[in-house]
Amino acid sequence: MNIPNATNPRIVIIGGGFAGIALAKELKDKNVQVVLLDKHNYHTFQPLLYQVATGGLEAGSIAYPLRKIIQEYKDFYFRLTSVAEIDTKKQKIITEIGDLHYDYLVIATGSKTNYFGNKEIERNSMAMKTIPQSLNIRSLILENFEQAVLIKDSSEKSSLINFVLVGGGPTGVELAGALAEMKKAILQKDYPDLDIKKMQINLIQSGDRILNTMSEESSKEAEDFLKNLGVKIWKNVRVTNYDGRTITTNSDLTFDTATVIWTAGVKGALVSGLDAASLVENVKRIRVNQYNQVKGYDTIFAVGDVAMMELDNYPEGHPMMAQPALQQGKLLGENIIKLIHKQNMVPFEYHDKGSMATIGRNKAVVDLPHYHFSGVFAWFVWMFVHLVSLIGFKNKAVVFLNWIYNYIRFDREGRLIIRPYKKKSFVTFTSDEV
Repeated sequence: MNIPNATNPRIVIIGGGFAGIALAKELKDKNVQVVLLDKHNYHTFQPLLYQVATGGLEAGSIAYPLRKIIQEYKDFYFRLTSVAEIDTKKQKIITEIGDLHYDYLVIATGSKTNYFGNKEIERNSMAMKTIPQSLNIRSLILENFEQAVLIKDSSEKSSLINFVLVGGGPTGVELAGALAEMKKAILQKDYPDLDIKKMQINLIQSGDRILNTMSEESSKEAEDFLKNLGVKIWKNVRVTNYDGRTITTNSDLTFDTATVIWTAGVKGALVSGLDAASLVENVKRIRVNQYNQVKGYDTIFAVGDVAMMELDNYPEGHPMMAQPALQQGKLLGENIIKLIHKQNMVPFEYHDKGSMATIGRNKAVVDLPHYHFSGVFAWFVWMFVHLVSLIGFKNKAVVFLNWIYNYIRFDREGRLIIRPYKKKSFVTFTSDEV
């Protein structure tokens, strides 16, 4: 890896997400050597991925170079690689570009889409956890409409403009709202030779309400907002299979669609090498104590989505969201320094700052610890919180200007097929045929 020998303790961080970046910032100028590893050279602001997928923002406005974050940090290094395994006995990690010894290791690998073991759904549906995946969704949506204008068969045409979102959490709700607004104000102008009124947006939720991690008020108001936008919501319906053309469910309900976007769950992105006793297999998370130390190890830590801190008030771990990751990363930075200096570490205590979701233009729901509100004011609060949370002044400015433009013009100019994405299950056309 060409990392200089460390005169100070070497801390290796696997993952440049919210937790990894919060930790790295806390370790600045602390007389330690820090090596940050990630398979991408940028940090992704995941809460806005759905806007990239629906053409509201370009990918570059929600990404920030990891090297730029740490470029002024002394004795900090970044390497672009994937970690294959952790050798806990020799205290080294094995990667695509070589091995590296660590004094302290932090696993901040985040989460990935959970298909609950259904390989066919995994093969045929679309996930939205990374920027490349969001760009694939954007391309597929637009390609479906481009194909629909060429096809005469009504059932095939209907399948191409029928969108099914599986999972009624914040991601599914926000994506459904964005698609509904595209249908309402944009697609009918782009495709005047299509009957856009026949476009369907279906949101399938296995439970009895959407946004089930938020208050019942937020759930009900979000459902009303979506229905007013024309989204069809199917509750207490569980998807059992998707073969690339037809969704089957646990009831008699079926959907013929060319596009299924799976937002029904996540699981930890594990790295192999840890003892089985340290892992929670069903959700692929790593058991940690109140100091984020991995159970059974003194010098290995896990933070963020991949970490499961089982407490009385959080028996299944903290929610897999940005705030727990940021708070854990920051405190762990302080605690590792305390550990190096043989001081007592501080146990982690999560401060719930609330949760929120936007359903579209002038529509959002916000749950604070002791207060709930919705509508236009909630929408402005949602925008402000997400704007200030972005990394980099340029990204903040670009996103802010995009939002102003989109609001005034009711438009999304990112409707570009930059990287074509073709699904084998549907007909494609060559230039000669077209």
